[in-house]
Amino acid sequence: MKNKLKVFRAMHDLTQEALADKVGVTRQTINAIEKSKYNPSLELAFKLAKLFDVKIEDIFIYVESSRRKEDYLGG
Repeated sequence: MKNKLKVFRAMHDLTQEALADKVGVTRQTINAIEKSKYNPSLELAFKLAKLFDVKIEDIFIYVESSRRKEDYLGG
């Protein structure tokens, strides 16, 4: 999943540490999300969207996996 978290954080003049404090995670978590090394829980995604007063999909962009649909359906 891609994201625009760094853009929203910059627009609100927040450091990774300040953003982490506001949503109850570590700075390392924010860093990992921004680098697309970690996908946030649904709860954290909602907290971030609420903080920035946007929809989740404004921050997080789903990119479909290269796996085929049949792989998920067992076909």
